[in-house]
Order: sequence, then structure tokens, then C-alpha cells
Amino acid sequence: MTDAAPVPLGRFITFEGGDGAGKTTQAARLEEWLQTVGRTVVRTREPGGTELGGRIREMVLHERGHIAPRAEALLYAADRAHHVETLVRPALDRGDVVVQDRYIDSSVAYQGAARGLGADHIRSVSDWAADGLVPDLTVLLDLDVAVGRARVAAARGVFDRLEAEASTFHETVRQSFLGMAGAEPDRFLVVDATAVPDDIADRIRTRVGVLLGVAA
Repeated sequence: MTDAAPVPLGRFITFEGGDGAGKTTQAARLEEWLQTVGRTVVRTREPGGTELGGRIREMVLHERGHIAPRAEALLYAADRAHHVETLVRPALDRGDVVVQDRYIDSSVAYQGAARGLGADHIRSVSDWAADGLVPDLTVLLDLDVAVGRARVAAARGVFDRLEAEASTFHETVRQSFLGMAGAEPDRFLVVDATAVPDDIADRIRTRVGVLLGVAA
């Protein structure tokens, strides 16, 4: 009788950055590579990674009309609590690699900094909602605000509720992300989102390869 193979260590990788930075594209490329090295990948996003999250996403991003900033922040936190408990943690417990578009850092940047609710307040609420789950790696795709807005306009022609905010709002978001990355260099990988997509993917694979102990 042979011993069962050990379950791989689950890893949690998040992508952050402003609109148009290429998070979805790079997350998809990372997923493809991870599969080639034999890892099971769960790709998801916030908000919207679950059925409940999809309904919350529609409210916070696409419904017309004003949403009070604190209500907006709490809707994101509600999505996060359900998402982590029902999808992310079970995947990590199975040994999967979770690749996620946006997480707590987005709430801190958008609601905490740009909405003026206070980064510490939003992080505290978000940490509680996620029961303390911290990513093993956060990839920050950094991009000039004007370039990002032009990319979104060219791709879709319309902006959602947050994308439609003024450039000053989005510059505050960008600087908040960079500040978090500077404060936690071991967790963050900051990448220039104007670089060649293949080069961006290579940098991400190299860092993830170190995290997983596999060759990139």
C-alpha cells in the first residue's frame, strides 16, 4: 500500500490596478501557464465571483442612481465575505491556486482613499469580512490614468459607475495602490502596464514560479 500523494499547497494570487491596466488579460495568461505546470486553477473576481456576487456587482457598478459611499463599501464587503467563505477558502483548502481580479486592496483604494472613507476603516471592515485572508502575492499593474481611460473607451465605449468618476478620483486610486505596494514590498509585484504584454506575463510567471517552487 502506497502513501497518497500530498495535497499541493493552495495559493492565493490577486491582480490589482486601475481600469484598463490589463488585469483580465494577464490573469488569463497566468491561468494558462499554471495549468501547464500541473496546477488546478480557480479564476474569479470581486465583485461577481459567485451568484450572489453577480447581483451585487450589478448594483454597485451598473445600476443607475446614487449609492451612498458607506453603503457601497458595505456591499463590496458583503460580496467579499460570501465569496471568500464559499469559493476562495474551499479552493485553497483543496490545494488549488486562486487567481483573482481585485480584492481588499481595491476597496482600500476606491472606497477608503478615493471616496474618503478612510483606508484604515475600510481595511478593517474588509479584513473582518474575509476572516483575515491575505493574498500570497498581489500583482499591481500600474498605468497612467489617462491611458487606462482611453483603453476602456476604445474597448467598450461606455464606463461603469466607478470608471465614470473624474480623473482626480482615479489618480487617488492609483496613488493609493502604489502606497500600499511600497508599504508591503514582499506581497506586491508592481509591473508597468504599458510594457509589452509578453514581458509583463514573463515577469508575473517568474514571481509566481518562485512562490510555487517551479521553473518559469
